[in-house]
Amino acid sequence: MKYIVGLGNPGKNYEKTRHNVGFMVIDELSKRWNIPLNKEKFKGLYGVGVVGGEKVILLKPLTYMNLSGESIRPLLDYYDIDIEDLIVIYDDLDLPIGKIRLRMKGSAGGHNGIKSTIQHLGTQEFKRIRIGIDRPKAGMAVTDYVLSSFSEEERPVIDEAVKKAANACETWLSKTFLEVMNEFNQQ
Repeated sequence: MKYIVGLGNPGKNYEKTRHNVGFMVIDELSKRWNIPLNKEKFKGLYGVGVVGGEKVILLKPLTYMNLSGESIRPLLDYYDIDIEDLIVIYDDLDLPIGKIRLRMKGSAGGHNGIKSTIQHLGTQEFKRIRIGIDRPKAGMAVTDYVLSSFSEEERPVIDEAVKKAANACETWLSKTFLEVMNEFNQQ
């Protein structure tokens, strides 16, 4: 069983914001794999399906970013999922816009959604896909920046990054995460 979580904030006003690229990847996978996000429980919206013989759970926490772990942990426990089978997808200010980076573990790096996830899982050792959103221009608050929408020029770059992240998840169903990292971190 694979457990794929995309971080973001619920609600229409946050839908296309930089902080919601994790949700965008889950939406892409939901469409691609025909797994509707039709269950609302554990403070999240999720769907369960089978892809290539592998059971898959897709989750969008509805707790708002800073409390993401409150949704991730209960679903992990309910389905008795091994932490080895979890991947978390989220935005990263320290990567150029549209760049994706896969990691096996690491600190929160100032990301409050990951901070909450680490706190609730009790470990930093879980797989991640970080999607670059770049840093705000001088004088713009980080909070305002991550809650802003992508520009027209950035949109195609982010759409491509979302597809790449979804491709990495799909590849993970048939290869080890190390192999997936080697393939997608080179791009």
